[in-house]
Amino acid sequence: MKGIGNIWAGHFKEPMRIEVLTSSKYITFMERAPGVDFVPERNMGIMAFNHTKRMTWAAGVFRRGDSQGNDKVANDELNLTGRLTFLALNNTDKKQMLHLGVAGSYRKPDSGEFEIKAKPAAHLAPTFVNTGAIAGTDHVSVLQAEAAFVSGPFSLQGEFITSTVTAMNEATLKNEDYSFSSYYAYASYFLTGETRKYSAPEGFFSRVSPKKNFGQGGSGAWELALRYSKIDLTDKTYLGGEMSEITVGLNWYLNPVSRFMFNYVNADLADVGKANIVETRFQVDF
Repeated sequence: MKGIGNIWAGHFKEPMRIEVLTSSKYITFMERAPGVDFVPERNMGIMAFNHTKRMTWAAGVFRRGDSQGNDKVANDELNLTGRLTFLALNNTDKKQMLHLGVAGSYRKPDSGEFEIKAKPAAHLAPTFVNTGAIAGTDHVSVLQAEAAFVSGPFSLQGEFITSTVTAMNEATLKNEDYSFSSYYAYASYFLTGETRKYSAPEGFFSRVSPKKNFGQGGSGAWELALRYSKIDLTDKTYLGGEMSEITVGLNWYLNPVSRFMFNYVNADLADVGKANIVETRFQVDF
């Protein structure tokens, strides 16, 4: 659409968090860092978005829905979410790029309750940290910043997200702000010389293609990765807990559509204890 760019309507990802917007087929680790739990990945909505050579922007209005796209659970709830990214460095000859981005969301739960809970980086693990239902929630403000740097086979990526919940304090009968946050940073390196592929029009990463496919005269692509993440769901009277994680990853890309993944996760739940998790995956995508 002239002057606006593109418009989407339906059930899709809200424009926030580079690790969420990057398809699960292409993310570096088996599970995303705990910041993914601050805002639902997908909702029903309508969004306008566009890009220039170095910038992307997107803004949309969303209704809370379930995983099947049913937004009847939302009643009158409307969420406003937007994202802006800038490609500060783009040297194709040296295979170098620097991505910077910010996003924000204003959310007003119709139920009057809001909750954040997170597992360690293992889908089958139990919940480790949880604010519990924050009753009397008037609205929630979410802010997020992201950065990613690639130089040949080496890359860095990180995000910070904070959620401020404005809710009624039952003792004072006045609205009070409660703040919760999460961040991660990771480094990855391709032993076989490949480079993470960045999609400038979308502002996130896409498919990795080995220089030589396994079984076709090559060994495929081998990638080592290390991530540190932390989530803090404790503020004032809400003692949701604090969890930090170290994740070590090894990826073997046989070809552009299949890979083996190995992750070791050390999750430390403050004042409780640690969990050691080993997980593997064989992935074929279409």
